[in-house]
Amino acid sequence: MIRYDSTPIQNRWDGKRVYKTTQYPIIPIQDTDIQVITNTEDYLDAMALKYYGDPTLYWIIALANNLGKGRLSVPAGLTIRIPVDTSSIISAFNQLNS
Repeated sequence: MIRYDSTPIQNRWDGKRVYKTTQYPIIPIQDTDIQVITNTEDYLDAMALKYYGDPTLYWIIALANNLGKGRLSVPAGLTIRIPVDTSSIISAFNQLNS
């Protein structure tokens, strides 16, 4: 899933087409979430590939852990959660950005 595929484009007053601001859902903590302690080689996209089979879903892990901020690397020794129920997260994302 490419996250900008579902982000609407709007026409500005001057006729230029621009993307609207992407809205992200709140990802509640669930009993099914996986807890992982990171090491020095961990990157959000690699973790998304490992747990979801899709590196473009890195933003779910980043959002759930307040990570990212322009970087895909994850600090070593950090305990992060991997949300398992991606379908409801993607659905909420699509609803917010439709």
